[in-house]
Order: sequence, then C-alpha cells, then structure tokens
Amino acid sequence: MAAGDMASTRLGARRQHLRPLKRRGLVLLRLTAIIFALLLFCEFLIYYLVIFRCSWPAVKTSADAGGLGTPEPVLRVMFLADTHLLGTVRGHWLDKLRREWQMERAFQTALWLLQPGVVFILGDVFDEGKWSSSQAWADDVGRFWKIFRHPPHVQLRAVAGNHDIGFHYQMNTYKIKRFEKVFNPERLFSWKGINFVMVNSVALEGDGCDICSGAEAELLEISHRLNCSREEHRPQECGDGQQLPASAPILLQHFPLYRRNDANCSGDDAAPPDEKYTPFKERYDALSQEASRKLLWWLRPRLVLSGHTHSACEVLHGAGVLEVSVPSFSWRNRNNPSFIMVTLTSTVVCVWCRVNSFSSSQMKRLTNWFARRDLPGFSTEIPTSQEPHSLPGRLVTR
Repeated sequence: MAAGDMASTRLGARRQHLRPLKRRGLVLLRLTAIIFALLLFCEFLIYYLVIFRCSWPAVKTSADAGGLGTPEPVLRVMFLADTHLLGTVRGHWLDKLRREWQMERAFQTALWLLQPGVVFILGDVFDEGKWSSSQAWADDVGRFWKIFRHPPHVQLRAVAGNHDIGFHYQMNTYKIKRFEKVFNPERLFSWKGINFVMVNSVALEGDGCDICSGAEAELLEISHRLNCSREEHRPQECGDGQQLPASAPILLQHFPLYRRNDANCSGDDAAPPDEKYTPFKERYDALSQEASRKLLWWLRPRLVLSGHTHSACEVLHGAGVLEVSVPSFSWRNRNNPSFIMVTLTSTVVCVWCRVNSFSSSQMKRLTNWFARRDLPGFSTEIPTSQEPHSLPGRLVTR
C-alpha cells in the first residue's frame, strides 16, 4: 500500500507540474495566432478592405443616352506620383523594405481590384536616379519592376522627374536616355481616341541649353500634329503621316504649372498648414510662368496632371484649364498616400482614393465644361499671362 501511495503521489505531482506548462503553451499558441492574424490583417487584408471602396465613376456616352452610332470607347487610367524608390545611399535598409512592401501591396491590390487600362507615374519614380551608378540604377530598376509588375494588357508609362534625371543643372543626355530606356520615350501617346502628351518638365528651363531647345522643338512639333488632327480638310502642310484622334490632349508632367503656393488647396491630401503659404520658387517648385504659358498655348490641354509637391491641389489656369496635382504614393513622403482614378472619354471624371484609411473615399466628378477644348490654329506667339488660382474646395457635380 505504501508503494502504491507513493506512485499515486508522484503521478499527481507530475500532473500538477504539467498543468502550468500546458497553460503557458496555450497562451503562447494563442499569442502567436493573434500576432499572425494582426500581421495578416495589417500587412495584407487591409489593402483589400480599403481599396475595395474605390470604384470607377460611370461615364454616360451617346450610346447610353439612346444615341445612334458606335459606342464611344472608355479608358480607365490610374495616376501615381513620386514613388521615390530608395537607392544605395539614402535610407536604412529596413525603411526601404517597409516602404516598398507598402507600395507593392497597395499597387498590386489596386491593380487586381480596379483593373485599369493604363497606369501613369508622374515623375520621381526613383529617389537617387540623379546620381546613381550604372549598377545601382540597374538594381533600382529591377526592384521597380518587382513592385509595379503588371499583366501585359495593362500599359505602364512614366515621365521623368528631378530625382530621376536631376534638376536642370544636373541632368544630361545620358541620364535622360537611361530613363527612357526603361520607360517608353514616346512623348505623344494615343489610346482609345484619347491623346496624352508626356512632357520632360525638367528640360523647360528656358535658358536655351541643347536639351531645353530640343524639348521645346519637340513640343512645337506635337502642337502642330494636334492642330492638324482637328482640321476637317487636312491642309497640305500637315503631310501624309498618321492622323491623331481629334481631341484635346491630357498633359502629363512632373513639375506643376506655375502657381504662387498651395494656400487655397484643401482636403486631407493637401499640403499641411505650415507649408501651404510657402512661396513656390519658379523652376524649382513649379515651372516658370513663361514655360507654363507656352505649354497651355501650344498644346491647349483639356486636363493637366502633375506631381512633385507630394500634396494634392486643384488649380484653374487661363481660360479654365484644370490642373490636378497628384500626391505622393509613398508612405515615406506622407502618411496618407493616394492615387487618382480617371475615366476618360469626352468627359473627365476623377475619383480620389486614399489607400491607408478606413475613411470613405473622397470623390469628385469634374464637370464637362473643361473636358473638350477646340485647338485653334497653330501659333508660336505666347499670350500674356493669366494668374492661376487654386479652387477653394472639391469640385463635385451633383
């Protein structure tokens, strides 16, 4: 009996000793499951939950209104700006890993859910392109295509920014060609009857340098082709080349057109209050007044989209040409990165989508009064300036 009692006592002691271990094991298992669920939600699922709220605005065509004829093609475009992929010099490796993961998940989720036809990046694709070596550039390009990979039916195009090729005093032909080798160098791009003009705004310094003179000559040629496309009876001076669609272009560039500051820009995506009233320096924060007048006069765009400021703004120029400054897509530049969704036909409709917040998507539909602009006869004479003014609030069509 004594031996049996001792065995029972030992067995009970072992069980009592194992109970805390089991409890600790269960606690660790639950803690691991909670951490895994949090990581899954915060680093993967949250992008789907937020971007799922975004939707392409419907555009009524003549066919939808009961008109006769072929339905007008509709193009869905996504605009990003200032992704600033870090290189070998700036930023800690962990910071680089974190920011690129955030951009990759946001972009890939948006691509899968929204399925745009074309994606444009409005400059400063890379952060260190202005000084990176050939090997560093190749590494950055490889990481870019991993983050912004896309199916063959989606076109991805980009304009050069000052961080890609340097400011005017830093840029050279080698850096420009290196950028254009990665991204299609085509300045005039037409898709589904819509013309896009992609401008190297860094080259619009106006000092007569070789690169600047070449850029202006190219813009004059594009202006001539756009004017010829609007002629019902093609003049002899237009030649026999391929005719462009008869529509005013969408102007895409990195530097915004001239404005004094962001004082009148509003919304969550606008510049913070302590930066709004800082005067813009011409040729550094924005294009010069002269370069801005040339672009508006030569190209007569119906809409302008730009980047560079890392903040959002809507500005009316001249005779009602709207410019939308696209905020940065990188969490390194702002805590609420954004992209713009645009549905294009003869009407332009923009949807602002914040990709890191549970707040409802901010929408604004831009009215049709600026969507179509007739191109007058070609002229190199630049009219006197008209001061641009920022819109006091969001444009909404009821």
